[in-house]
Amino acid sequence: MDSDNSTYRSMLLDRPGAQPALGPDAAADTAGVAWHYGAPLVEQRAVEGPGVVIDRSHRAVVSVGGPDAADYLNKLLSQKLDDVVDGYSAAALDLDAQGRILHHADLTVTGGVFHLDLPATSAVTLVDYLERMKFWSEVEIGMTDLAVLTVLGAAPPAPPQAVYVRDVDWRGPLRRDVAVPRALIGEVVDGLCAPDGGGLRLAGLMAWTAERVRALEPEVAADLDPRAIPHEIPHWIGADGRAGAVHLVKGCYRGQETVSRVHNLGRSPRSLVLLHLDGSAPELPEPGSVVTDRGRTVGRLGTVVHDCDYGPIALALVKRSAQRSSGLTVGGDVAVSVDPDSIEGDRGIQPGRAAINRLKGLKD
Repeated sequence: MDSDNSTYRSMLLDRPGAQPALGPDAAADTAGVAWHYGAPLVEQRAVEGPGVVIDRSHRAVVSVGGPDAADYLNKLLSQKLDDVVDGYSAAALDLDAQGRILHHADLTVTGGVFHLDLPATSAVTLVDYLERMKFWSEVEIGMTDLAVLTVLGAAPPAPPQAVYVRDVDWRGPLRRDVAVPRALIGEVVDGLCAPDGGGLRLAGLMAWTAERVRALEPEVAADLDPRAIPHEIPHWIGADGRAGAVHLVKGCYRGQETVSRVHNLGRSPRSLVLLHLDGSAPELPEPGSVVTDRGRTVGRLGTVVHDCDYGPIALALVKRSAQRSSGLTVGGDVAVSVDPDSIEGDRGIQPGRAAINRLKGLKD
């Protein structure tokens, strides 16, 4: 795949009814694939049955192989990867020295090779970083010609053309990502939609985006800002048997100090939440708009999309102190409310903070 995804155009855009994302819808990672195939809300509803297949072939898949690949990636990314086996899947982050999020990738190991898929524009900078950090490590890094198709609401048998299949542990509906050679996505989709191959419906990226927003799954470029840190997306922190995107018990990697400090001493001042927007507004606010609480800036709006059940919804980074406010607006005049189920519960006093409190008690 060309690293410049502005030139990519999926063959599925030639299917009947296919429409690309336009205007504000294109703020998320959408270029080169169909936003919908003529009936976006019906397409999303099909997630409930019989299931859908979504073209996400605009993403890039980076491969990292070689005898040192596991140890090498383990030292650079937030996930524990030095002892994984074939078939392992999780998410992983690349952080800067201050613990701010630079890259987020879904990761799968197959045939001893790590495959990381992420937006094509982000893949360019990630590969550049990985190449610069090779030093004497015996690793081979490259951009593959694999394409990602995502199945939601069903788990059909793996297509014979699949290089790998990943069952994703996330907050949304049943999800299976299938990586296939890019030239074969048309025949793979036809097979998955055939009665004997799964009987799925072809759905556009709008259906995926609505489910992604409902699942509180952000895209770095659309939903976060340069200050974002992992704990602002609470379910990205591995816990209770979930791998998440950040492993809390592993060796040193860039940005780990911030992860450890926030986890042990308290909580981030803001977090990612789901917003319900006033659907009667003449125009919906655009991603990047400011979230205010009675005139005071308290957050930043991310992806905005129409959902088949809830109408207009969005992701936003909002200060925890304002998340239960009844006076939230976006763009100055669009009323919004935070979905209460998206507000992180109280984790109690963290070990580091408890230790500090004990020390203060000794001094008093």
